Amino acid sequence: MRLPDFGKFTITRRTVFYMLPNRIVERYPAHGVLGEEFGERRGRRYRWILDPIDGTKNYVRGVPVWATLVALVDEGEVVVGVVSAPALGRRWWACRGSGAWAGGALVGTPRRLAVSRVSALADASLSYSDTVGWPDGGTGLAQLAGQCWRTRAYGDFWSHLLVAEGAVDIAAEPDLSVWDVAALVPVVLEAGGRITGGTGGSVLDGGGAVTTNGRLHDAALRVLRG
Repeated sequence: MRLPDFGKFTITRRTVFYMLPNRIVERYPAHGVLGEEFGERRGRRYRWILDPIDGTKNYVRGVPVWATLVALVDEGEVVVGVVSAPALGRRWWACRGSGAWAGGALVGTPRRLAVSRVSALADASLSYSDTVGWPDGGTGLAQLAGQCWRTRAYGDFWSHLLVAEGAVDIAAEPDLSVWDVAALVPVVLEAGGRITGGTGGSVLDGGGAVTTNGRLHDAALRVLRG
């Protein structure tokens, strides 16, 4: 599958919320479409998963960490992911087998992404979105933070993409819907990382998400599980 040059066009909230679902159905009538705001239109082999604004609370308060997420799923596997964060001047995209990339007004020429090579929790940088919503009251997160070198709450989609960039080594969230995470999957995987649910299963099954550079994944899951 050839990856389109997503860095050359702008994805806006209006495009995704009002126009993109209809355009997909018009051009690909056999494709399914899923989104939080507009429900699901079932299709055959392919399904598009859209989130007009990931990081809504940031958006309404004027915090620039929010993004539009677009994913294409082929028989259960996410094969294309695009994350556009206009307030940050950043965009990330990936297609199965074509690498993960970042570009945008603040980046310049698109660059290929690669995760870090950190192999010990004591040297790892951890990012998360919130301390609430964890099934154990946050005990596992607190224990993981205590074992890591550095902890920051960059939040939402950005935590996971910073892992793909190699700037962060572990990202964790306790409660996500499929539209919150689907577009992140190919970016993380194509950058050499690993992303699963909080129990180690598929991140598309709902619940939380743990993203790492791969080397730290099993260790991070063990600590989070207690």
